[in-house]
Amino acid sequence: MSWLWAIIVGLVLGLIAKAIIPGKQQIPLWLTVVCGILGSMAGNAVAAGIGVDDTKGIDWIRHLFQLIGAVVIVGLGDMLYAKMKGSRRRA
Repeated sequence: MSWLWAIIVGLVLGLIAKAIIPGKQQIPLWLTVVCGILGSMAGNAVAAGIGVDDTKGIDWIRHLFQLIGAVVIVGLGDMLYAKMKGSRRRA
């Protein structure tokens, strides 16, 4: 996967993940893209681990794992970002 494609997929998955997660997220767009890329990579690893990373036609299961990975990592990234941002205000 080329880096440009990884950034595009990360942006799309990150934005979808932000839309799925309830409430308002404090995470900036650049960090959403990074978390989306990491979630996509994690989803690909899980799909490869169970043997559904390359099927005939559209790889729906792999894409579902990518989205789940993006939701989890964007959620964790948002919590960590909000915690770090909050600790800077108190200092």
